[in-house]
Amino acid sequence: MIVETEAYIGEDDPACHAAPGPTTRNAPLYGPPGIAYVYLNYGIHYLVNAVTESEGSPAAVLIRALEPIDGIALMTRRRRNGRPDIESNLCRGPGNLTQALGITLAENRLDFASSRLSIEDRGVVPPRVAWGPRIGIRHATDRPWRCWIEGHPCVSGPRARMSRSSA
Repeated sequence: MIVETEAYIGEDDPACHAAPGPTTRNAPLYGPPGIAYVYLNYGIHYLVNAVTESEGSPAAVLIRALEPIDGIALMTRRRRNGRPDIESNLCRGPGNLTQALGITLAENRLDFASSRLSIEDRGVVPPRVAWGPRIGIRHATDRPWRCWIEGHPCVSGPRARMSRSSA
């Protein structure tokens, strides 16, 4: 279950990969909504985003953390190098999440609605959603475009500075 995300919106957002304009790397951001934009971050971790806007309007939501529900044994084997001590650490943080799910550049540009990579609605309504500044970036950190389930143990970053919004 997705418990934390961050939005990156357009060429005017200096933290968005679309800020320099279209490139080979960021081409999926300019594609249709509902596709995956997967990239290698700092040569270490793959990160997965869901493209959100119409074709030609680059924007995506980075999936920062998940609560593991299904496939926990497989996720644990994939993360063995990361030595997660508890289940809530399996998918805490965008790099850990992709490692646990086995997401690599092979999933870049896959359609979330019709491929092996999917996002589904299981009808879970979070009790309380919080919004605050994005983390792990250097530019445009003042924008409250990070969203998480308040108090959830799988959330990856600081839970302080936030504005509350009921779900």
